[in-house]
Amino acid sequence: MILERAIESARETLDAHTRAMMVWHFSAETGCPYWLDWVASAGWNPIEEVQSFQDMLKFDHFDDETLRKEMPERFIPRFYRDRPYNVFETGGTTGMPKQRIGWDDYKKDYEEFSDHYGDSFFPLGANWLMVGPTGPRRLRLAIEHLANYRGGACYFVDLDPRWVKRLISWGEVHAARRYQEHVIDQASAILRHRNIQCLFTTPKLLESLAERMSLVKAGLKACFAGGTTMTPQYVRFLTEEVLEGQINFAPTYGNTLMGLAISRKLKPEDNYSLTYYAPQPRAVLRVVDPDNPDQLVDYGECGRVELTTMTREFFVPRFLERDEAIRREPCHEFAWDGVGDVRPFRSGSKAVIEGVY
Repeated sequence: MILERAIESARETLDAHTRAMMVWHFSAETGCPYWLDWVASAGWNPIEEVQSFQDMLKFDHFDDETLRKEMPERFIPRFYRDRPYNVFETGGTTGMPKQRIGWDDYKKDYEEFSDHYGDSFFPLGANWLMVGPTGPRRLRLAIEHLANYRGGACYFVDLDPRWVKRLISWGEVHAARRYQEHVIDQASAILRHRNIQCLFTTPKLLESLAERMSLVKAGLKACFAGGTTMTPQYVRFLTEEVLEGQINFAPTYGNTLMGLAISRKLKPEDNYSLTYYAPQPRAVLRVVDPDNPDQLVDYGECGRVELTTMTREFFVPRFLERDEAIRREPCHEFAWDGVGDVRPFRSGSKAVIEGVY
């Protein structure tokens, strides 16, 4: 009964937030040029017709090419027009990048992440090391903000996942491995010579780093890892072998559009299968039928991941991610649907280049 009440409360909160976001993004007082132009030609008004999150189905799926073609400033809500903004890029492919703008969303996402894990999981006042893509990605600012929010500083080792993917696509696997070694050389040097207790990196780089040294003996207390594919077997390997069963482990699923989906605490019955929960109501994940994406798959079934982002800074409805996952039920930690065993969409039937992720 407690979980049922929590689920109903979360649904009511989401519906109220959805209505507020329709008013925010589609009214002349606060909306942005892109969505105001859209509503002028759409033939219907979301302020009137979207009264619950279920009504979001009235929107078509968002075309991600829009984020390549449109100038980012067309997405500035009127409320923010006098504030300088950040431009963040998404994805690891080459060519004209998808871009979104932002102000404080990443801070809210990572403060919520920090608060969820509490004071002991990531030691307060500890210094962090980030080994991952910086440059135009919001991840760099987000991890530094997380470290600062918890009272520490952050060291960085940069990498370029686009270059790694290009090397692999050219068949230059040896060069890609040498680049990875170059990154690990820098990370291991910092761990040896600086007081670092918390780490963010990708699962593959985490494994490579542990081949150089005992992360426990290096002084690490907690690791936050982000990446698309972490099978149950791989999660067990990371937990028991790489982190030696002594370092707190926080796997996450996220991107520039969604923010950060937190994994629920593993239980023995999970058999190391991860489930992630979006930062609802600011972002909502659904697992849909790939051939009929208006339809949810049943719990326990695999489908394509659909994302809706609704913050005052940014609105994107029904974006079909390039990922697939198992639809998982709400739990006591998170009273809404989760996504489990995330992997690249239809990766079982095609070659997928994940590079350093």
